Amino acid sequence: MDKFRMIFQFFQSNQESFMNGICGIMALASTQMYSAFDFNCPCLPHYNLAYGLGILLVPPFILFLLGFVLNNNISMLAEEWRRPQGRRGKDPAVLRYMFCSMAQRAMIAPAVWVSVTLLDGKCITCAFCTSVPVETLGNASHPRLSQGEIERVLARIPCKEIYNGQQLIANEVAVRYLRCISQALGWCFVLLMTTLAFLVRSLRPCFSQAAFLKSRYWSHYIDIERKLFDETCAEHARSFAKVCIQQFFEGMSTDLVAAHCHLPRKAPADAGEAAEKLLGITDRGTMNMALKSWHRCKPPLHLHPPALPTGNGWAGEGQPPTHPTAPRRETAAYYSWV
Repeated sequence: MDKFRMIFQFFQSNQESFMNGICGIMALASTQMYSAFDFNCPCLPHYNLAYGLGILLVPPFILFLLGFVLNNNISMLAEEWRRPQGRRGKDPAVLRYMFCSMAQRAMIAPAVWVSVTLLDGKCITCAFCTSVPVETLGNASHPRLSQGEIERVLARIPCKEIYNGQQLIANEVAVRYLRCISQALGWCFVLLMTTLAFLVRSLRPCFSQAAFLKSRYWSHYIDIERKLFDETCAEHARSFAKVCIQQFFEGMSTDLVAAHCHLPRKAPADAGEAAEKLLGITDRGTMNMALKSWHRCKPPLHLHPPALPTGNGWAGEGQPPTHPTAPRRETAAYYSWV
């Protein structure tokens, strides 16, 4: 249990770790879904191709969309993309980084599905069974069979129990031939995905590491800013509700006292603290105006910090401070007990 708790805490440490955990769970779920899926090829000439390619491509597309849906950053990306310009500019590099990051994570589960499907070989066997080279692997001079009849016979290759074309081509030979091709495609796909991931991870720092760090930083900033804003709004709503409830019960107690019902009255200890957390926003219209202002014109990312010296020069724009600090004078006082 301690190991699972440590893994769960690691997933909750930051947004990227959480999404990596979600993508890993989706990848494992895709393999379990395929193993539990009952594959039934229709074994009909114009339906095998649609069924086989549908099983190969449609579930990965659904998993890809599901990866975007489960990613919390998709709403943040849409909000940042659609919000007005306001007092804060929108950086296209940050938006591209967020989208590429989500797309890379969402591609993990579809890639696992396609790899497992190709290595298993059932979809390729069902989809391309009518394309088996009978001239090479079977008896192409089989009498009394037209081209349409040969296609109907070959379409039954995935269905071993109803296959009746052993004299044309052996079922085991055709299945083995198609499965070998499917496994070769599967290993090529795995190699391609691994090579692309390696190139992205290894070559990206060699070209645009500074731009990548800036985009990553501001992407994290937008995520943290949104979380803090939600927490601040929730805290304000809690304080607002607490003050409203306290005022309601104080009014009720005043009415009861006026009606000659003497009740013990005790002022709440946290009333002042809850009122301080309202930050002067004490009505619905002002709060709605504050929320609209936050959406339309977010504050600029410039806090006017004082210029401080660093190891390589002066902070800010590379300029020294206009008012140099005076040297500090140290004095010592001695006390004697006489």
